[in-house]
Amino acid sequence: MKIAVIGTGYVGLVTGTCLAETGNDVICVDINASKIEKMQQGELPIYEPGLELLFHRNIQQGRIRFTMDLQSAVEHAEIIFMALPTPPGEDGAADLSYILGAAKDIAALLTGYKVIVNKSTVPVGTADKVKAVFESHTSIAVDVISNPEFLREGVAVEDFMKPDRVVIGTSSERAKKLMSELYAPYVRQGNPVIFMDERSAELTKYAANSFLATKITFMNEIANLCELVGADVDAVRKGIGTDERIGKRFLFPGIGYGGSCFPKDVQALVKSADEHEYNFEILKSVIIVNEKQKVILADKLLQYYDNEISGKHFALWGLSFKPETDDIREAPALYLIETLLKNGASVSVFDPEGQENVKSIFNNRISYAENQYAALEGADALLIATEWSLFRNPDFEKMAELLKEKVIFDGRNLFELEKMTELGYYYNSIGRKLIAPDETLYQSLKSKTDAVQNA
Repeated sequence: MKIAVIGTGYVGLVTGTCLAETGNDVICVDINASKIEKMQQGELPIYEPGLELLFHRNIQQGRIRFTMDLQSAVEHAEIIFMALPTPPGEDGAADLSYILGAAKDIAALLTGYKVIVNKSTVPVGTADKVKAVFESHTSIAVDVISNPEFLREGVAVEDFMKPDRVVIGTSSERAKKLMSELYAPYVRQGNPVIFMDERSAELTKYAANSFLATKITFMNEIANLCELVGADVDAVRKGIGTDERIGKRFLFPGIGYGGSCFPKDVQALVKSADEHEYNFEILKSVIIVNEKQKVILADKLLQYYDNEISGKHFALWGLSFKPETDDIREAPALYLIETLLKNGASVSVFDPEGQENVKSIFNNRISYAENQYAALEGADALLIATEWSLFRNPDFEKMAELLKEKVIFDGRNLFELEKMTELGYYYNSIGRKLIAPDETLYQSLKSKTDAVQNA
């Protein structure tokens, strides 16, 4: 099938590449000239495992190409995907200006029937707004449908090629037939293509992400309570995760969710509810709790040092909001860095993929290490913000030689408590027993913790 994808961000590029992989003829359009030029030369602008192989293969075999020429893409395509940004405004509402602007531009170029697919995450009612744009700018018939993406960064190629489900919002039989044909190669194992109305499809995406954000936040609250009552969050997680009604996924506690989807989508759903005079209290609480959770590791560190960290130097492992991506949007690590700098500390960081993106924010305010161990040199303590695989089994003896003190604040619970006890580290994680080799130090910290909690 002949496909156009408008927008070559994360969703657009994965969508276009994976559609090309099953034999479709794909044109990707973007207004960023330098980005288009780089992709035409075979340079992938994002890091996503598995994408590079498909990207180069489909370029070489002529199934995908990149252009700034919207007209040629519109003339080419039977189906036009709009994968454009919907950034949150100051009030949390999704900004639809990119989508509505693109719809107007596409409408002016139409010469025949097209299926217009909203692939972006958009508020309920957006398909109606896009359809209204087409109706006011062209007499040519189009079907505007909602086809939300459910791509997880780090495994997006697998998610697209073997989706749990495909959700398509349309009442048009013609559009249903085309979209069924398009997605047939991806659901050969029997996973469903679920058709529904446009508004239900739009809300499905927000509901899915908001539910997962709520599940993460609930587990973080349980972890915080575990620390107060002396329970082990790992045991609690296993105890509830075996209940098939709850499931094992998204139950790992940490320092909050980030990325481009969860924060934005939760806020947008709350805003949408407010516009319809519905007070979505659960999600409002999720937002508040997650903001606090992002800096809980800094709170633990400040408590350890009696709120005096000016002049101290810290190492930070992990910058991206999750492993296997270079995406740092709303990453908890950014909040940690800001807190440390604000309190007069210096920071050396390492991340396998996210460092270049962080440089654009902090520049020379922090140091960037060439590997995880270089970041530790002369550091008073190590903080861990992202659970990259290479951090899971480090050389602890080498770490002890490089750190001033054997002190670790782990926001992702990477290490076993027994091992950290044997190694003699001070080890402070999320929702688990505090490992403090010096009993006097442990009692001192416990007294401080009790005092803070009582206050």
